[in-house]
Amino acid sequence: MGYSVKYIMGFAASVCFVCGIFVSVSAVSLRTKQEANKVLDKQKKVLSVVGLLDESNPKTPEEISKIFADNIQPKIIKLADGSYDEKIEAASFDQVKYAKDPATSKAAPAGNPAGVARIPNHAQVYHLVRGGKIEAIILPIEGKGLWSTLYGYVALKRKPDTNTIMGLTFYQHAETPGLGGEVDNPLWKSQWPGKLAFATDAAGKPTKAPKITVVKGGAKPGDPYQVDGLSGATITARGVHHLVRFWLGDLGFGPYITQFRVAGK
Repeated sequence: MGYSVKYIMGFAASVCFVCGIFVSVSAVSLRTKQEANKVLDKQKKVLSVVGLLDESNPKTPEEISKIFADNIQPKIIKLADGSYDEKIEAASFDQVKYAKDPATSKAAPAGNPAGVARIPNHAQVYHLVRGGKIEAIILPIEGKGLWSTLYGYVALKRKPDTNTIMGLTFYQHAETPGLGGEVDNPLWKSQWPGKLAFATDAAGKPTKAPKITVVKGGAKPGDPYQVDGLSGATITARGVHHLVRFWLGDLGFGPYITQFRVAGK
């Protein structure tokens, strides 16, 4: 005995309705866990960029959170002048969301090499604090690669002049595994610590001009400003070059870095 069209349509609608409820409930119930995992992953990257966490040596979420709380201080700054803004809660600050909202951001210059669309009015930076003293600042960076926007962090040592790079890492991107995805390769990332971010003047003092360079074909041995490019991933490597320079420059954290060098806090 065959079923009527009405029965079949009703049955299909019922199945879709039940499945929809199941998917919705699952999404809602997992959202809190997903958000917690995002926070944890960012904490891991912040810690790893200053050498406080070896990502090849797994730790529990509780251990990671404790290391983060004991050593890292999040701060909100105004990008325009580099001053701190204590009115915004750092724990709930979402810089990506701020950058997308026209009310809390401004358009970046059209055609900028980093591919940055909008610049948030405020940004979240991190201080590495040990023994009551700031040892480094950790800055969020982002920009276009070949297939995606790369999101990550670059850290600068406070001493002697907030010019020496402590590390660079990315926590989100969709570059091609084995090619542009090599930005996650520990061997490539190991080139960054010890490099200088800014050009220096005749007296050896850092200027406001970013000079760190990702070089296609290989860096010159001993050059303090050059990092090897990525074999087979020229566009991604060029993207990293441009995005790091963009956020170290005047449109990014340049004003903050200048203030920090003077005040040391």
